Amino acid sequence: MSAVTLEQFLEKLPPELTILHDGGNGSGLLRWVEPSELEDPTPYLLDGEFLLTAGLPFVGEASNQARVDAYVRRLVGAGVGALGFGLEPYFDAVPEALVKACIRHNLTLVEVPGTVPFAAIGLEFSQLLESDNAKVFRQLADINRQLMRAVLSARPEHELLAALAQRVPVWAVLVGADGRVRARAGTGVELPALQQILDRLLGGSGPRVEMDSFDIPGSVLVFGHPLRSTRDANLGALILGTDQPLTPSQNSVVSSAVGLLELLVRQRTSGSLAPSQLATALLLHPESLASGGTRHINGLRDLLAQSTSSTRSAPLRVVQGIKAEQGTWPAGDSPVRELLQWRRLFDTKLVEVTDYGFAAVTRLKVDDALASEVEKLGWRLVIGDATELAGLAGAYQRAASLRSRVQASGQSVRVDDVTWSVAGLLGRSAGTMLATRLLEPILAQEPDRISSQLSVLKAWLGENGNWDATAKVLGMHRNSVRRQINALGELLAMDLGSAQVRAELWIALQYVDGLEDGTAQTPQDR
Repeated sequence: MSAVTLEQFLEKLPPELTILHDGGNGSGLLRWVEPSELEDPTPYLLDGEFLLTAGLPFVGEASNQARVDAYVRRLVGAGVGALGFGLEPYFDAVPEALVKACIRHNLTLVEVPGTVPFAAIGLEFSQLLESDNAKVFRQLADINRQLMRAVLSARPEHELLAALAQRVPVWAVLVGADGRVRARAGTGVELPALQQILDRLLGGSGPRVEMDSFDIPGSVLVFGHPLRSTRDANLGALILGTDQPLTPSQNSVVSSAVGLLELLVRQRTSGSLAPSQLATALLLHPESLASGGTRHINGLRDLLAQSTSSTRSAPLRVVQGIKAEQGTWPAGDSPVRELLQWRRLFDTKLVEVTDYGFAAVTRLKVDDALASEVEKLGWRLVIGDATELAGLAGAYQRAASLRSRVQASGQSVRVDDVTWSVAGLLGRSAGTMLATRLLEPILAQEPDRISSQLSVLKAWLGENGNWDATAKVLGMHRNSVRRQINALGELLAMDLGSAQVRAELWIALQYVDGLEDGTAQTPQDR
């Protein structure tokens, strides 16, 4: 879990030990304490070890400066942290050649008197390492408690990322399944630059870590974790950035944060107490939306916000989904799976399965990317306008009034883009059908005759049946206008004196473009 520094270890050793040369690497990490009397122990050593020797490699001719120098050079090359020299049984003082070699190659050299056995030094290191690991475990426990408190806060995702960035040297950004930033802590790479790693995280499957690197301070190492459902659906991603590799304990904190974020996002899309509380309040007190007190209404708004993963003041939208193809659910499939799918895509728990498809209340704007993803699944959408709690019923009615247009045209529509007039609500497809039906006798004639008669009819209707005004617009005599209008009435078999007939003809004329080529549909075609 952790390692002890050379400085920490030397401070814990018995005072009888003497540092003959300080290599200046007190902050370096020690991996272990290892005794060895081999002339070349380096093949058996790990980097960062405290090597102990009683001096057997330097007995006799081996004590010449060249051989001692080569010995120390090999130790430094192997990453040895320090050399401890025991004075017994071979030497009563550290050989001068060894001291000079350690100074020359800057290797920390410690004199160990005969009263201190090597086993005592190894035991001291083990106890110190165990104590440090215990400290790390206590710190991890404290951090996990802090993360859990963040999960229980009013803004769990924001608080969780803030706690993570406080205890681990990273910046963090949480992205939802829709590709939007849900929470952020610290300053790092902006979302557009993270698109590639985000695509890999949201497009893959299974537990994994995606890596990247940016020439931006704090972003030399950028790594991301996917947030997954119990069925391995991608619910979002956590992306972190730092300049240094994380320690094992820091990686443990990140893993805990990823697990908690997965629980949060799963709870948002599958389970929560808020929707049932909201439903109970509205079922028992349906009049409360209109007559409830401020405290009661704010309570409902809070429950609604929890159900749509938003804040009390965030605008909401009603989305209705219509299956593009005939039929309902796939054969043998459960509506529950579809229900959970819409919860995940629209980041809300307020979804209703209906006879035409589904309806959802969401805080999302439902951009083109999300709409395209839903359409690829074989659905078309009516995307409502922004509203709040009291306006949800009206927003639902406005969306419902456009369902027939979506069903007829096979294209999704946004309430915000609709012109709220008869022609606007009718839509191009239904309007063209109306024009073909009402104006069929005219459209069945020669092209020149079609254009002439439609011009007269449109001018006369546009001037509210005023003969003189119509004649002026067309540059004709009023009697000629009267004769042509009477002839059109007979041709269409309609009473042009009826206000309703004139209104229907006027609406039909708004969609007559493209039908003036004499190719009107027959009743059988329709």
